[in-house]
Amino acid sequence: MGFSYDPLWKLLIDKKMTKEELRTVLSISPGTIAKMGKGKNVSMDVVERICAYLDCNIEDVVQYVKKES
Repeated sequence: MGFSYDPLWKLLIDKKMTKEELRTVLSISPGTIAKMGKGKNVSMDVVERICAYLDCNIEDVVQYVKKES
């Protein structure tokens, strides 16, 4: 799989915030949110902006999931 953004989705639930609200506030493209939903790579700039806005650490946004061979 590679990366999972499940920690971010859980954090948004805790903060009662939707993906669309996050996208709008941070001016993230819908394509980037879609990539995150599929566990694809996004730029570190996006991750940094999310961390700064939500006042959290990178591990609160993304986690590495080892690929099965």
